[in-house]
Amino acid sequence: MSTGPAFKRLPRAVREQQMLDAAVKVFSRRGFHAASMDEIAEDAGISKPMVYAYLGSKEELFVACLHREGTRMMEAIAGAAAPDLPADERLWRGLRAFFGFVGAYRDGWAVLYRQARGEQPFAGELATMRARLVEVVAGMLDHALRAEGREIAAIDLDVVAYALVGASESLADWLADHPEADPEKTATRMMNVAWLGAGQLLQGVTWRPQQ
Repeated sequence: MSTGPAFKRLPRAVREQQMLDAAVKVFSRRGFHAASMDEIAEDAGISKPMVYAYLGSKEELFVACLHREGTRMMEAIAGAAAPDLPADERLWRGLRAFFGFVGAYRDGWAVLYRQARGEQPFAGELATMRARLVEVVAGMLDHALRAEGREIAAIDLDVVAYALVGASESLADWLADHPEADPEKTATRMMNVAWLGAGQLLQGVTWRPQQ
């Protein structure tokens, strides 16, 4: 009679999600180098050979975690705002979706924006995701402005998008460390800080130093 662990048969897709859930949890807590496949397998309730068979090496598993969490984040943001909304409402809904993701998936945020930074080749994956996020924000703003019959220089649009993404990332890091904080209230605070300045720039109002 076998004394080894018995694993309930589950569809491959379900089993893979269980493995990714466990891996995100372990990677967020340990970091890539300190995390072990043994711990991930144990947390998922499966054998280590099964993790390798389904998702490959530890590096491949980490990249799979980045892709899943990044896709969750991007889909949440892109699906939050209808294109016919005013620019401020679109940005607000995008921010609410972004901070909602961070609040719901704090481990996923940690893997994306903490553990992947400075670790090659993961930093490249993160840079690609961040560029897509900036592109989404810039596209949202540009679409709303064109709907009003206005447009601004591409460089100004990029500057606003990069500034909004960078500030939002910093505040998201704060949110991730404060589980008592409300993601929607955090999004509102970010909107108040960002839109008062960004909104004027998008309307063509600029500050210039005194000569």
